[in-house]
Amino acid sequence: MNAKESAQHIINQLPEQASWNDIMYELYVKQKIEAGLKAVEEGRTVPHDQVKARIMARHQKHT
Repeated sequence: MNAKESAQHIINQLPEQASWNDIMYELYVKQKIEAGLKAVEEGRTVPHDQVKARIMARHQKHT
């Protein structure tokens, strides 16, 4: 499904009283999810344990 078809599908699933904000939010969420899935597919992610170690290291520098 291309982007236009995906957007139409999302819009068609919304209730008739959906506002512009509702539509824009749903499209935004869809785009962010697709970007995240693409990042995973391309290996552009950081494992949880590495993120945790980075946060802990920063926290220890400030204490």
